[in-house]
Amino acid sequence: MKPAWLLLLTLSSLPLAALAIEPGPSSKAQSATEAWLQMQARNEQASKTAQTATPKEREQSMQRWLDSYKYAIPDFYRWESVGSSDK
Repeated sequence: MKPAWLLLLTLSSLPLAALAIEPGPSSKAQSATEAWLQMQARNEQASKTAQTATPKEREQSMQRWLDSYKYAIPDFYRWESVGSSDK
């Protein structure tokens, strides 16, 4: 009976242990990345010059996208069957 109470006490204190972890980034690199992502989300570092594509660039981009469908799917990506249902 005593181990059950000890286990119950330990498990009930786990949420309190999670509160002891400080919020925020855990490293300098992570905090820098988060700062850049926040600037991007707030549109603070947007370019003043509008970046447009020429009609030729748009056409080439569309052609690359269409050409990506020409490649056959390799056999090792095809599934014969997920399970055997004919038992």
